[in-house]
Amino acid sequence: MSQPRWTVVVPVKRLAAAKSRLRGALPAVPHEELALALAADTVAAVRACPAVAGVLVVTDDARVAETARRVGARTLPDAPGAGLNAAFRHGASAAGGGWVAGLTADLPALRPAELAAALYAAQAPPPEVRRYVADAPGRGTVLLAAPPGVPLDPRFGIGSAAAHAASGALALTGYWPSLRRDVDTADDLAAAARLGLGPRTAALAAAGCAA
Repeated sequence: MSQPRWTVVVPVKRLAAAKSRLRGALPAVPHEELALALAADTVAAVRACPAVAGVLVVTDDARVAETARRVGARTLPDAPGAGLNAAFRHGASAAGGGWVAGLTADLPALRPAELAAALYAAQAPPPEVRRYVADAPGRGTVLLAAPPGVPLDPRFGIGSAAAHAASGALALTGYWPSLRRDVDTADDLAAAARLGLGPRTAALAAAGCAA
């Protein structure tokens, strides 16, 4: 029997406001270009994931939306305009039912096979339970998954792994280093580079090193 396939919701802030802690990580590269590259490589990896039926990017940034559409993602304006969790809820409500996951947009080393493994793991019993994947330090969340008929109920933000656990979601603990490696700081970017960056981020990192 074939595995169900997922709709993955990826909210992306306006580039001017995105990834503020990463500003200056590549001094020779405009910050908005780096923020766009992170999102672009993330969305491209999700589109290449065999467990994924569709990607829904929630954004009010025209460049992000255009880039997402070029790789085959759907886009949705961030109508709530009320932060990350509201954007996740908005995207999930537009996903049309089925298996839905929320993913952060700062995973430039993401491997499609690792995302697929995590999504397949999220389908294991017990039913009607949300699952989450913590980031590399174990405090944040990179992926939140919900089965059909169960609200995504996102709790992203500081201490989100504990918040998701407290809300009844179960942790997924597989070995998925590229999925867990979100990028908030220059050190995070260096760690992602050791795993292998997606093409857009890698090109910027190379340009930054050559400058």
